Amino acid sequence: MGGIETKARSRGGRQARRALRTASSFEMLPALERGLPLCEPMDEEQIRRVDEASLAILEEVGVVFRDDIALADWRRAGADVRDNRVHLDRELVRELILTIPESFTYHARNPQKNVQLGGPHSIFVPMTGAPYLRDLDDVRRLPTLDDLAMFHKLAHMLPALHSSAHHIVEPMDMVVSHRHLDITYSSMKHCDKTFMGMTTSPKNAEDVMEMCAVLFGETYLEDHPVTTGNCNGNSPLVWDETMLGAMRAFCRRNQPVLCSPFVLGGANTPASTVPTVVQVNAEALSALAYTQVIRKGCPAIYGHYLSTVSMQSGAPMAGTPEISLMNFMIGQMARFYRVPWRTSNTLGGAKTFDAQAGYESATTMSAVLHAGANYIWHSAGWNEAGMHCSVAKFIVDAEQCAMGYRMAEGPRWDDFDEALAAVRDVGPGGHYLGHPHTQANFQRAFFMPRMFDNNSIEQWQAEGSVEITERALKYARKLLADYEEPKLDEAKDEALRDYIARRKKEIPAVDELNQVH
Repeated sequence: MGGIETKARSRGGRQARRALRTASSFEMLPALERGLPLCEPMDEEQIRRVDEASLAILEEVGVVFRDDIALADWRRAGADVRDNRVHLDRELVRELILTIPESFTYHARNPQKNVQLGGPHSIFVPMTGAPYLRDLDDVRRLPTLDDLAMFHKLAHMLPALHSSAHHIVEPMDMVVSHRHLDITYSSMKHCDKTFMGMTTSPKNAEDVMEMCAVLFGETYLEDHPVTTGNCNGNSPLVWDETMLGAMRAFCRRNQPVLCSPFVLGGANTPASTVPTVVQVNAEALSALAYTQVIRKGCPAIYGHYLSTVSMQSGAPMAGTPEISLMNFMIGQMARFYRVPWRTSNTLGGAKTFDAQAGYESATTMSAVLHAGANYIWHSAGWNEAGMHCSVAKFIVDAEQCAMGYRMAEGPRWDDFDEALAAVRDVGPGGHYLGHPHTQANFQRAFFMPRMFDNNSIEQWQAEGSVEITERALKYARKLLADYEEPKLDEAKDEALRDYIARRKKEIPAVDELNQVH
């Protein structure tokens, strides 16, 4: 009897340990604090060379600001404005960017999910802007508001994602002119992490700010970053009225924006890596400087979107060597100016979640982490050059972010003496599986991916020969079944819904067809 009881206890112990290893944990990881050396291909002289060339472009070529308010702001700031082209003195640019905070804290509606950004601290943010999705059945179709809510719920539950972003997918069942309201509410309602705010027009950006004021309090925004706006440049060397107006809406409320030139290398930049970085740097500096003209001291993030263009088809490409090199170099420039910086992650041009998608995404993530990026956007779901968000890829990308997070933390030394003592205990020819150090550390010693199958082929076949897409979709369904909504305060929820209802009455219902020119 004793032997049977011992075996039963042993099986129960193994089963309990296996259950513990495979149990879902939805607790968000803190902001990544990087512990690895950075990849910095430029020496000090080359950094200065890029800086000088960028500032020469700003002085001699200038940047077009297609916005009368911005032009008036620049005249007051002392810039040389000729028609709509602004020529920026290098000392004025240097003076302005000095007032951008080197780091700051994002405040979530759940204070336990506040995250630091800048310096050694990085966050992972899901993709946004997909006009299609590959759904829970891996069918490519137009998204709905319910699909967007699904992605916000998944972002809430996946530990390595630090934000719910905003329109991960475009909800095509909503009126275009009202979409930003429903998207922002979904970001706030289904996830209690930080989120992004819509910058599709100045008025839309102002609505986002008003909704943030309802959620957090008007005065709270004055010294608490709670959301992020993205302002894309029209490369080469143009900033338009829509983006500049949205930028003003965010900066006036002291909320950070990503100042993001949009790079199609070889199409809207020179067909050469280093000169492309010079142009991007000039464009980013002009926008970063303008944030400080709007409001001195407001947080801002050196941004960009990097792709190279196929010289055969003209299509944007992801995961190319030049994109990695540009990330390394832009990281050095952002640190040179002492500002946080944004990049894009896990990008893929594949049409399905295939090997191409995996290779491109892994190449991008490795470069991004070694470049030291702070705001790591498009970290889950991106495929088909951003044309769709894949549920399966969203799940696997998020796990890859957790793996990248663990690598970028660097080696752990906290159990060094205990682990070496185990070597003496086990000695030659033994094994460590039952040693107390192993029992105490098995969960954290080596990352155990849930989405990868490392069993024998016989076991894999016996379990149905399930490939990664099917595994990821099955896990997504489990997450959604386990989801518990982080309830909004009832009064704030009612106030948000009232604001949305009022604004929908005030904003003309313009459908997508009427907006096509």
